[in-house]
Amino acid sequence: MISVLVLEEAKWSNGCWDEERTALLHLKSFFNLKMMEEGPDCCEWKWGWVECNVTTRRVTGIYLNVAKNYFSYKLNTSYLFNASIFLPFEDLRTLDLSYIGFAGSVENQGIEKLSKLRHLQNLSLAGNDLFTGSNLTDEIKLLSRMNSLEILDLSRTNMTNNYLSYLGGFSSLRSLTLQGSYLQGTVKIEDFYNLKKLDLSQNGIETLQSSYGKYLQKLFNYVFFQPRCSHAFNVYAGSGRLINLQEIDLSYNLFDNNILAELGGCLNLKSLNLRGNRLIGSIDVKELHVLRNVENLILDFTPLPFNFLQSIGILTSLKTLSLYGCGLTGTLPTQGWCYLKSLEELSLRRNALGGEITSCLGNLTSLRYLDIAGNYFTGNVADTPLTNLSMLQFLSLSFNQFHVPPSFKSFANHSNLKVLLARGNKFVAEPATSQTWSPKFQLKVFDMSSCEIDEDGKLQLPNFLYYQYDLRYIDLSYCSNGGIGFPHWLVENNTRLEDLLLIDTSIVDICSTYNHLQHEIPRNFCSIFPNLETLWLSENALKSTIPVCLGGMQQLIYLDMSVNNLSGGIPKELAMSRSLVFLDLSVNTLSGKIFPPIYYFFNSLAVVLLRGNKFEGEIPDFSTISSTNLYMLDVGFNNLSGKLPKWLWKNTNIERLDLSRNHFEGSIPMEFCNLVDLLFLDLSENHLSGTIPSCSNLQKIGYVHLRKNKLSGPLSPAFNGSSLVTLDLSENSLTGEIPDWVGMLPNLSIFLLKANQFDGELPVHFCRLYALSILDVSRNKLSGRIPSCLSNLTLILRTKRDTSHPFYNIIMYSAFRNVLAGSRFTIYDQISNKGYYYDELPSSRSYFLKYGAEFIEFPTKYRVYTYQGKILDLFFAIDLSCNQLTGTIPPGLGNLSEIRGLNLSHNNLTGAIPSTFSKLKQIESLDLSYNNLTGRIPSELTEMTALAVFSVAHNNLSGPLPNRKNQFGTFEENSYKGNPLLCGPPLNKSCSEGTPSASSSEEEHGPVDMGYFYISFAVSYGIIFLATVAVLYINPYWRRAWFKFVEDCSTACYFFIVDRLGRLPCFRRNM
Repeated sequence: MISVLVLEEAKWSNGCWDEERTALLHLKSFFNLKMMEEGPDCCEWKWGWVECNVTTRRVTGIYLNVAKNYFSYKLNTSYLFNASIFLPFEDLRTLDLSYIGFAGSVENQGIEKLSKLRHLQNLSLAGNDLFTGSNLTDEIKLLSRMNSLEILDLSRTNMTNNYLSYLGGFSSLRSLTLQGSYLQGTVKIEDFYNLKKLDLSQNGIETLQSSYGKYLQKLFNYVFFQPRCSHAFNVYAGSGRLINLQEIDLSYNLFDNNILAELGGCLNLKSLNLRGNRLIGSIDVKELHVLRNVENLILDFTPLPFNFLQSIGILTSLKTLSLYGCGLTGTLPTQGWCYLKSLEELSLRRNALGGEITSCLGNLTSLRYLDIAGNYFTGNVADTPLTNLSMLQFLSLSFNQFHVPPSFKSFANHSNLKVLLARGNKFVAEPATSQTWSPKFQLKVFDMSSCEIDEDGKLQLPNFLYYQYDLRYIDLSYCSNGGIGFPHWLVENNTRLEDLLLIDTSIVDICSTYNHLQHEIPRNFCSIFPNLETLWLSENALKSTIPVCLGGMQQLIYLDMSVNNLSGGIPKELAMSRSLVFLDLSVNTLSGKIFPPIYYFFNSLAVVLLRGNKFEGEIPDFSTISSTNLYMLDVGFNNLSGKLPKWLWKNTNIERLDLSRNHFEGSIPMEFCNLVDLLFLDLSENHLSGTIPSCSNLQKIGYVHLRKNKLSGPLSPAFNGSSLVTLDLSENSLTGEIPDWVGMLPNLSIFLLKANQFDGELPVHFCRLYALSILDVSRNKLSGRIPSCLSNLTLILRTKRDTSHPFYNIIMYSAFRNVLAGSRFTIYDQISNKGYYYDELPSSRSYFLKYGAEFIEFPTKYRVYTYQGKILDLFFAIDLSCNQLTGTIPPGLGNLSEIRGLNLSHNNLTGAIPSTFSKLKQIESLDLSYNNLTGRIPSELTEMTALAVFSVAHNNLSGPLPNRKNQFGTFEENSYKGNPLLCGPPLNKSCSEGTPSASSSEEEHGPVDMGYFYISFAVSYGIIFLATVAVLYINPYWRRAWFKFVEDCSTACYFFIVDRLGRLPCFRRNM
C-alpha cells in the first residue's frame, strides 16, 4: 500500500524522478553548465555531479563544484543564491555549492530556506560571498534553523571572529569547517560543545579560548609538578565545553608552543593537525604529555629539535605521525620513536635525515603507510628493516640515495602492498636468478621513474610486474639508459589501468604480440586498455598514424601524443569523441586538411593543441560551429590559409588562441571583440591586413602578438586593459603617433613597435610604464629628444609571466588519488582537498600544461635573437635605433642599472657620451653608432665589465680611446670607424702631440653651446657700437675726421660704380 502511494506522488522516467530530472536541467541552465549528459536517467549521468539512492532513485547528492572542474561553466561569473531551485529534491542529503560564485541571495530565498530540506545533512558553501551586507548577523543566525544539518563547510567566506559565536546554535552540528576565513588573534570556541570535528586551518589565529582557558595553564603546570593530583585536572577539564571534540585542524595559523596547553582539556581529542605554525625551540616532555590520548598527530613544516624523535616515545597511543619538512637532521635514533608500536602511518618526507635506516624501524610492525622520500638515506634496500614490515600498503623510497635491486624480491612477503614508489634512486645490477620470483602482493600504483642505472647494468623492468593484474597507475618516465621495449604484456594484463606514463623513455619499439611493428602503436592498443582515462606518450619516437580506435575509448579524457613522428591525418572518430577533454598532438608530422576534424572538435574538447604540424588548406566558415567548452586552441606553425573563420569569434569562452605562423589573410573582424575572456592572442607571421578593431571589453587580455603582418592605420585602443603584459606589433605598417593610452597600462612589460611607420615625438608617457622591461620602437619615424624621464624606469620584473596553467593540476592524479583515498590513509586525508601545493601529495609529480611558449624577437649584438620562457623575466633592453631623434643623450639613462641592451644608433643625436653609462654594470650591448656625437669617449666606460658589443662608429668623436682593459680590450677597429679624430689602439693612429684633439676646455666642459655664443657675440657688438658713438660725440676733431672719412669712401664708391657700369654695352648705347 505504501509503494502504491509513493508511485502516485511522482512519475518515473526510466530511473530518476521526472520532477527532479527537470530540476537538474534547470540547474544546468541557471549555472550555464554545459556537460554533455545523455539518457533520461539522471542518476546515471556522467561526471559524477549527481548522486541517487539506489532503491528509491531519489537524488540524494548534488555536487556543483564537480561540474565546475570539468570546464563546463563560465568562469568568474557571479550568481544570487536562490533556494527555490533546490527545494524539488526532497530527499537531498548532500549539497556541495563550493566555489560556484554566489554573491548574495535573492530576497526571501536565502540560505535559511534550505531548512525545508528536512533530510539535508551535509552543506558546503565554501568560497562564496553569501554573507554580505548589513544583515550579515541575521543571515548567519538563520543557518541554525537547519535542524538536521550535521556537516557545514564555510571555508573562505566572510566569516570573522565577531560572528563565530552565532554558529553555536546548531544542536545537530557535528563537523564545522572554517578554513581560510578571516579569523585572527584569539578565537572563542566554547560554544561548539557538540562538535566532534573542527577545522580552523589557514587563518591568522594565535590563541584559542574556551570556558576553562584562563585557568588552564596554571592548572597544567600544577598537575605535572604534583602527579598525585592529576585526577583534579581530569575532573576540571571534563566540565569544559569541548569534551566531545575528537578532531581539530589548526594548520597554517600563528600558534606557538602554548597551543599544547590550550588543548589540554580536550580529553577525547584523537586527531590534531598543527602543520605550518610557529612552534619553535625545544618541546618539553610535559607539553607532549597533554597529547597522551592523541592518535593522529600532524606537525608538518614545524621546526623541530634533533632530539624530538627520542622524546615522542611517550605518546604510546599514536597511530599516525607526520613530520614532513620539519628540518630533522642526522641519523635516525634508536630510542623514543621506536617504542610507538601502535603506529600505523609515518611520514618523514623531505627532511635531511641520512645514513642507513636503523634496525629498530623493524619494531613498528603495524605500519601500513611509510613515506621517507626526499632524504639522504643510503644502503641497499634489500638489507634494510623495511623487509620486516609486512603490513605495509604504501611505501615511498623516492629521491634518496638507496641502491635498489630492480627485482624488489626483498618485499616478497608484503602481501598488503598496494603503492610502491622508488623514483629517483639508483638501480643496481643483481643476479639473473633474483629476477625470477612470484610476489604475494598486487600493486595498484608503481613508480620507478627518473631512475639512475648502475654503470655496468642495463635497465630491465622488474620481473614481478609479469604477475600484476590490478595496476591503475604506472610511471616509467625518464629511464632511458639502454632503452626499454614497450611492455605490451603489462598493459594486456592490467585491464583497469588508467594512467600510463612513458615520458622520455627512448622506447625502441611499441608492438603487440600479434603484429610486432617497430615504432608503431599496436592495432589492438585500445582493446588492451578499455578503461584508460589518461594516455601520455609525449616525447617518444613513435612513427605511425593515430589509431582510429582511440575515438571509441569512452573513458579517455586526456590524450597527449605530442613531440613524436606521427604522420597522416586526424581520424574523424577521434575528433568526434564525446569523452575527450584534452588533446595535444603538437610537434609531429601530421598533414592533410584540418577540416572536417576541426568541425567535430567542439563536442566536448576544452583544449586543442595541434601546433607544429603540416596541416594545410582553409578552415571553412560554418555558422553552426560554436562551443562553450573550448577555451584553448593552438594551431600555430602549420600551413593553414584563407580568411579567419567567423565561427571562431562565437567561442566566447576561449582564453588562449594561437594561429601564428600560418598563411591567414584578410582583416581581423569586429566580432573579435566578442572574446571577452581572452588572455593570450598570437596571430603573428600571417598575411593579415586592415586596421586593428577598436575593442573596449578585452579587459582580461594579457599577451598580444601580431608581429609580421600587414596591419595598417593608427594604433587603436583594442588592448588598453590593465592586465596587458606583452604587446608585440612589430613589422607591420601602422601609422600615426603612439597614443597616450599606452602610458596607462600599469602591467605592460614588453612593448614592441619595431619596423612600423609611427611618427611624432617619442612619447613622454613611456615614463609611466613602471613595469616595462623591454622596449623596441626602432625603424620608425620618431623625432624629437629622448625624454630624460626614461631614467625613472626601474626595469625590474613586476608582473609574473604566463608560463604554465592550472589546467594540468587535475589531469594526472585521478587514478593515484583514488587509490590513496580508497585506502583511507589519515596522512593523505589531512593534506588532500586543502589547496596545498601539488608536490606535497605523496605522488609529488605534476605535469604542467606547457603552451607553445611565448617568445619575442629582439635585435641585439648585431643579430636578431629569439627570447622565450623564463629568460624573458631576466632580459631588460631598450632599442630606439633608426629613427630621427635629436638632442643629447640624457645622462640619467646611466641609472638603468639592470639594462642588458641599449641601442640608440642611426639617429641625429649630438653632444657627448654620458660618463654615467659606467654605472650600467649588467649591460651586454651598447650601440651609439651613426649619430653626431662629439667629444671624447669617457674613460669610465671601461668599468662596464659585462659589455660584449660596443659601437660608436660614424660619429664626430675625438681624442684618445679608453684604455684597453676589461671588455674594452676585446673591441676592434670596427667599433670606432668613421671618427677621424679618434686615436690610440686598436686604431692604426697614434695619439702624438700634433694630432688634432679636442681642446682642454672642450674636454672639461663639453662642446660650445651655440645659443650662448650668438648672444655673447651680439652683446659684444652692441658694446663696441655704443662706445664708438660715445667717442665721436665727445671729441669734435675725431667726429669731423670720421665724417670726412665716410664722405671720401662714399665718393670713391660712387665713381667706382659709375665707371664700371659705363663700360657695359647697355649703358654705352644710352649714353
